[in-house]
Amino acid sequence: MHRSAVVVVAEKTSLKRPFIFANAVHMALCFFMLTMTVAWHRDLMETGKLVSSTSVVIMYIMEIGCLLLSVLGVFGAFKGKRWCLILYATGMAAASQTIIIRTALSYQDIYEKRVLREESKLLSMMPLTGTSKANRTLLYSIQQEFECCGLIEGYKDWGSSIPASCNCHYPGRCIRLRGSATLGAPKNQYIYKEPCLPIYVSELKLAFSLAMGIQFGSGVFWVILLVMSIKLMGQIKRKQEFMALLQSNRYVPGAF
Repeated sequence: MHRSAVVVVAEKTSLKRPFIFANAVHMALCFFMLTMTVAWHRDLMETGKLVSSTSVVIMYIMEIGCLLLSVLGVFGAFKGKRWCLILYATGMAAASQTIIIRTALSYQDIYEKRVLREESKLLSMMPLTGTSKANRTLLYSIQQEFECCGLIEGYKDWGSSIPASCNCHYPGRCIRLRGSATLGAPKNQYIYKEPCLPIYVSELKLAFSLAMGIQFGSGVFWVILLVMSIKLMGQIKRKQEFMALLQSNRYVPGAF
């Protein structure tokens, strides 16, 4: 009787290890994303790049929340605490439905509005010869990162004051300023030939598409974890009922 009992108990908790493993992977991913968000946020503050503070706060809340939920789920599975798994499933259900529905319904609207807003902010800096110091600092960092110069007409947007961030060191991406260069600009200087606005907007679109893809994928993964937690709760309940029946000496083989 005891041997068959052990087999039944093992079968009733078959999802425990896969569930803990999946949540361990989830915790690692959440921690990695949180670390990247902190580094990215710090970089934004140092360079003055354009981004909504609301977006940053939402990212922090989501990443910290998913990290705490996974800790709760692992604890509930390891200790066999159904109340922990109930809280876990409730949180995962709310989070997965919210992120999937929000991503599906608002993708096009957010995509277009944010890209247009960022593009308009850059265009409002024209002409670059008279833009503010803060805008210049932002543009310098964009030029260095994307290896470009100016916004619309390339180096000509800067007039005779072409900044050092426009200096080009990669053959094929450069243009050499000669006698026909902008009046007053240094001659025989290699400058990035591509303007920054098209490159920046293209990278921005790619970043938003990638972010939305990650959000939707996260929602699907959370649905999988939700289903696993529900099944595990059922297994734990059956195990507890089985153990109670076994201890009452009323166990009948084949009853479970």
